[in-house]
Amino acid sequence: MTTVLVSDPDGRSHKLIASALRFGGYAIESVRAPSRIGSVIRRRRLDAVIVDPAETGATETVAALRAQTDVPIIVVSGSTAEWDKVALLDAGADDYLTKPFGTEELLARLRVALRHTLRPKEVDAPITTADFTIHLADRRWVRRDGVEVRLTPLEWRVVEMLVGRAGHLVTQAELLEGAWGPKAAGKAHYLRVQLTAIRRKVEPDPARPRYFITVSGLGLRFDPSAGGRQQRC
Repeated sequence: MTTVLVSDPDGRSHKLIASALRFGGYAIESVRAPSRIGSVIRRRRLDAVIVDPAETGATETVAALRAQTDVPIIVVSGSTAEWDKVALLDAGADDYLTKPFGTEELLARLRVALRHTLRPKEVDAPITTADFTIHLADRRWVRRDGVEVRLTPLEWRVVEMLVGRAGHLVTQAELLEGAWGPKAAGKAHYLRVQLTAIRRKVEPDPARPRYFITVSGLGLRFDPSAGGRQQRC
């Protein structure tokens, strides 16, 4: 599951942000003091950080975080001063939201910030399962039983996002926005159609998928080991 660390000294704001993220299907790590974020980064795998660095030493806090991690950093703050925003973005923040802000805007900004992490890693070696092989580098291809399987551009986009984060949950919202753009929000049938086609082409038993697994109510996961639970979409 995509894990986001939330750090906001304002208890009410912290609670609202965490609630919005849980509703959006994200796992949460919470610390109130920004000074404690570093210790969490060192011991946990995170996908993004949302932080109110407070006014004292804000740029130094963000710069220190950027030195420790390359995950997206979204700053939330009550300051409306343009200089503050510019300084924090220059210090390493990926985005800046001025309080108060809507939860939908927060989730949309997070999806945009996470987009680059959903892209497949540049790897030279193909990803091999017991039933097929996927090559994402160079000109991408899938081979099953020695025969190249043709995927449409949309099918490729969905496969890339899932295979690029093999073993990790990718939320339905992330897949829809990544493959179709923001106008596809909430249109789960788009994803179902593509996923059905992908499974028919690569799964040994499309009705009992072993590799492209639906996590009910949350999203999808690619399991190259085929050790996950078999579920229908």
